[in-house]
Amino acid sequence: MDDDLILVAGAQAVSGWTDVHVTRGIERCPSDFSLGLTEAYPGETEEVVVQAGDPFQLMIGQDRIITGYIDDYVPEYDADSHSISATGRGKCQDLVDCSAVWPNGQISGTSALDVASKLAAHYGINVTCDIENLPPIPQFNLFIGESAYDIIERISRYSQLLVYEDPYGDLLLTQAHQTMHVGGVAEGVNVQHARVRYSASQRFSKYTVFTQSVETFTDAGIGANVIVSVEDVGVQRTRERFIVAEAVQGYEDLANRRAVWEMNRRIARAAEIVVTTDGWRDGGGTLWTPNTLIPVTLPKLKIVNEVWLLGEVTYIRNEEEGTIAELTIMRPEAYLPEPVALQPMFVDASALPGAR
Repeated sequence: MDDDLILVAGAQAVSGWTDVHVTRGIERCPSDFSLGLTEAYPGETEEVVVQAGDPFQLMIGQDRIITGYIDDYVPEYDADSHSISATGRGKCQDLVDCSAVWPNGQISGTSALDVASKLAAHYGINVTCDIENLPPIPQFNLFIGESAYDIIERISRYSQLLVYEDPYGDLLLTQAHQTMHVGGVAEGVNVQHARVRYSASQRFSKYTVFTQSVETFTDAGIGANVIVSVEDVGVQRTRERFIVAEAVQGYEDLANRRAVWEMNRRIARAAEIVVTTDGWRDGGGTLWTPNTLIPVTLPKLKIVNEVWLLGEVTYIRNEEEGTIAELTIMRPEAYLPEPVALQPMFVDASALPGAR
C-alpha cells in the first residue's frame, strides 16, 4: 500500500519528506506534525513554497490525518546541505489558543453539543457528536479570557464526553469506541519494540471524598462536609487519598461517583503499554487510529489476548528507524471522563450523567 506522506498546502502537494513525526490522540487537541526534508539534489527544496499560516491537509496515501494550519516553516542551509522543515496543528488550535466569544458571557439550558458548536463556529470549526440524549447544561458564567477549548472540555466532562480533533479539523465529542483494529499488535508479527509501565505511585488503598459547601452564608441545607470512601484492594499497604468535590444538591451521589471514578481511573492508568509497530496500518490496511480497541498479545510482557484502547498514535519516518508507528495503549477505563458539577450552587447532582 502506498504510504507516502503528502502535505497539501499553498497550491502544492509536497511529498518525499525524510523526517516525519505526526501525532493524534484522544487526550490531545489539536493534532500536530513536524516534517523535515533534506534535498536529494541541488535546488529540490527551492521548489517548495509553503508559508506560515497556510491552511493544509496532511495525507498518508489516500487517507487524510490532519487538516489545519502551518505554524512554522524553516528553510536552512550549511556548507554541505540544504533542508526545510515545517510544523503545524489541526484547525482546533484556534479553540485552544484563542479566547471564547459568547454573548453576555452566560450559558444555560442547552447541551454540550450546542455550546461547543456555537463557540467553535466563531472560529470556523464544525463540531460533531455521536452520543444522543445529552443532559442540559446548567447555568454558569464564562471567565473573561478563558479559551473556547477550556469551556468545551469542562462541559464535555460534565456530559461524560471525550473531546478531540478528527482528521478533517472538526471537533469530536464522543465516548470510548467499540471499533476494533484488525489483528491488533502481536509479538513476532508486527511489533518491533514494546514496553509496559506498571506503576504503583498513583494508586491508593482508600479514596475519601469530602464535599465542601460553597453556600456558606445561606440556609440552603447543604452540609459542610460529607464523606464517601472506596477501597482499592489491590494496594497492600495503607495509602489514603482525600479529595474535595463540589457540594451540590444530591452531593452524596456525586461524591460516590467521583470516588469510584478516581479509583478506577488510577487502576487503569497504572499499566501503560507503548508499542512500536513496523508500519502505519493494522492487519486490515487501516491506519492506526486513536479511540479504537486493539487486541494485544505480548507474551514476553505477560500480556496475552487482552483488548485495550489505543489512546495516542505517532506516525514516524526517518533514516534511522524507517517507517514505524508508536502506539500508547491503556485499559478503556483510563479514558473515562471525570464526574463534575459546573455550577456548584445551582446543580442537582442526582441529575448528573450516570447518576444512580
